[in-house]
Amino acid sequence: MTTSASLERLLGAGPYSLPQKEKRAILTERVRELSCRHYECCEPYRNIVNRIFGGPQTLDFERLEDAPFLPVSLFKTRELCSVERAKVVKKLTSSGTTGQAVSRIYLDAETAQLQTRTLVKIMQHFLGVERRPMIFLDHAAVVRDRYSFSARGAGILGMLPFGRQPFYALREDMSLDLEGLEAYVEQMKPGPPVLFGFTYIVWQYFVEALEQMCRRLSLPGAILLHSGGWKRLEALNVSMEEFRRRVEAVAGIETVINYYGMVEQVGSVYFENSLHCLQASIWSDVIVRAPETLEPLPHGRAGLIQVLSALPSSYPGHSLLTEDIGVVEGCDNPATGMYGKYFRVLGRLPKAELRGCSDTFQRTVATP
Repeated sequence: MTTSASLERLLGAGPYSLPQKEKRAILTERVRELSCRHYECCEPYRNIVNRIFGGPQTLDFERLEDAPFLPVSLFKTRELCSVERAKVVKKLTSSGTTGQAVSRIYLDAETAQLQTRTLVKIMQHFLGVERRPMIFLDHAAVVRDRYSFSARGAGILGMLPFGRQPFYALREDMSLDLEGLEAYVEQMKPGPPVLFGFTYIVWQYFVEALEQMCRRLSLPGAILLHSGGWKRLEALNVSMEEFRRRVEAVAGIETVINYYGMVEQVGSVYFENSLHCLQASIWSDVIVRAPETLEPLPHGRAGLIQVLSALPSSYPGHSLLTEDIGVVEGCDNPATGMYGKYFRVLGRLPKAELRGCSDTFQRTVATP
């Protein structure tokens, strides 16, 4: 698939440089292109468009809200791929507890390269262009299989190019290697490091581990990036504000940046802005829909989050209905210094409602 004019326009701009109206027009064109490609190349996607959204004529949509979408749960039960298997260079799987089905995502070289290219621009916006010492709050074993690995491994592997001399702060039994960590920090002085980890791992195996040891690190100027796992912290009544406060208390880290993304949609990475909301880049966008009717909702109304991306050409992940409830808080706010929508994630849709929403899609795909 050659790079289209719409994609080239998006790739040639900064990650938060286009006002929403301008970005929306280009992204709508790109999502149309991807919808037509996946309709042609992926039979399950074609079945859904034909039987739920009204057939191929619906792919000529003028509004982004009218683009067909898939529920993310479908990737746990179906193999959705739009390229020959010989062209697949990487298979990603979602995180899941024992016994749960996981999503399987197939990337060809083009999609993988686009993911890296856009992630570089987003990361440089927040971290600068200089590579900094990188501390992974995880263990090295999660990245050993480069072809097929979990969301944790994919996240770490995606972060590797943005740091130097990486250090894994956890042992394989998930215990904190405090002596090794302190030695690494001393060796890297005066350069402040970037720390990266999944939220619940950062909390349980870094923050609480240091608290139990009655130890405190001094990491002035460091940045902590973290993602995922909020439902586990919510069960412990740990808010985002408390998370940031206790990270600073045990490590002296004042800059804590949450981001939202999913293995099912490469290219949709939403970093926390200065308002502590999640900011859409020019390569992605969000739509909030009413759970009962799936109709688009205005800003300020909570509903199901739909995410859109300009990047996935090897599998139909460009327009996905998530299982998360959220609300768009605003758009093109000069206080953030970034154009685009920004939103908050409020939680998960109850499982009973999730099953009702996704079962229809699964039955349709299964129909010969």
